[in-house]
Amino acid sequence: MEEKLNAFKRICTIMDELRTQCPWDKKQTIESLRHLTIEEVYELSDAILDNNLEEVKKELGDIMLHLIFYSRIAEEKNLFNIADVINTECEKLISRHPHIYPAADGRKIAGADEEEVKRNWEKLKMKEGKESVLEGVPRSLPSMVKAQRIQEKARGAGFDWEKPEQVWEKVEEEFNEFQEAVSRKDQKEMSAELGDVFFALINYARFHNLNPDEALERTNRKFISRFRYMEEKVKESGKTLHELSLAQMDVFWNQAKTTEI
Repeated sequence: MEEKLNAFKRICTIMDELRTQCPWDKKQTIESLRHLTIEEVYELSDAILDNNLEEVKKELGDIMLHLIFYSRIAEEKNLFNIADVINTECEKLISRHPHIYPAADGRKIAGADEEEVKRNWEKLKMKEGKESVLEGVPRSLPSMVKAQRIQEKARGAGFDWEKPEQVWEKVEEEFNEFQEAVSRKDQKEMSAELGDVFFALINYARFHNLNPDEALERTNRKFISRFRYMEEKVKESGKTLHELSLAQMDVFWNQAKTTEI
């Protein structure tokens, strides 16, 4: 524990020094850091998907620095400091885990399973003043991630399908409605129905404990890898992609599949 405390004290001290001595760090504001923080989170996401734990460690450090940076700027404005941030989080964690920490009257919920913990979490958030169970879903989340979080929040409130088969029926229903919109060539309706298809598919993935965003990103990476392989092989043949027919490109594409582990 002492090693951890010393490390945290060290980074806080370095942040104080950078803020007073470095021209770039002195210039930053909470607003200017926002897009950089988002970038750091995506870099952490990349490292996790790559299963590169060394990079995960580095990216976690970058994000921690940002948290301390925001807190330091707020402290300069006499708003709050890093201790306030941490203590606020500690109090929230304690209040939202009554199965671990006793309430003021000494009572503690016993025997809570994972699903019950999730349900209680949402109920406790409502008691804290939230007007909607969906209030905690950030507006700026990527659409697919947002859809998944919306569905998880709704489930926590008891609003959900009972069986995955029901969700699949909804997927098929939405897809048929999308096809009907396509046949009418109504762009606005097609867009609306396509959104419904995606939402239903994300729901179905959730019922099978699959992360749709992660699944799609892995497919993106797989496509990029295969496409680059194809480009390289075509280049080695002395030609360009534009000179090949689709059937000829498929030969290289199928070769790329065989090289994957």
